[in-house]
This record gives sequence, C-alpha cells and structure tokens, in this order.
Amino acid sequence: MKKGIHPNFVDTTVTCACGTVMELGATVPAQRVDICSSCHPFYTGTHKIVDTEGRLERFKNKYAKSIPAAKK
Repeated sequence: MKKGIHPNFVDTTVTCACGTVMELGATVPAQRVDICSSCHPFYTGTHKIVDTEGRLERFKNKYAKSIPAAKK
C-alpha cells in the first residue's frame, strides 16, 4: 500500500436511536444512526402490511370479471 493516501481507520462507536451501541471500525470516531438490525422491522419480524387506500380491494374488483365463474 502507498503511504499517505489512505484515511485513518479507528475504532468507532455506532449508536442507534433505539439505544443499541455497537463497536465497529471506520474512518470517523463516532456515528449515530436512525435504525439498526436490532430495531428494523425486517429483522425483528414486526413488519406490517398496511393497505390504507384499499389498493387490494380495487385490484380484486378490477380483475374479478376476468376470473371464470367456475373458480369463484
């Protein structure tokens, strides 16, 4: 590696908004993040599907005519 062209790599404390603190390595001494793997809905399994505008019902109504009567 060439000397003098790489940034300094230091131990970093990453703090999430939920309170989780992680020790990592980076080029800055401290970081704050809004979401992490401890509180993200995908990783925690609390992901909710919200259909506030009735999109599913509109889709079903739109394509209900194309489904044969035998399948109903």
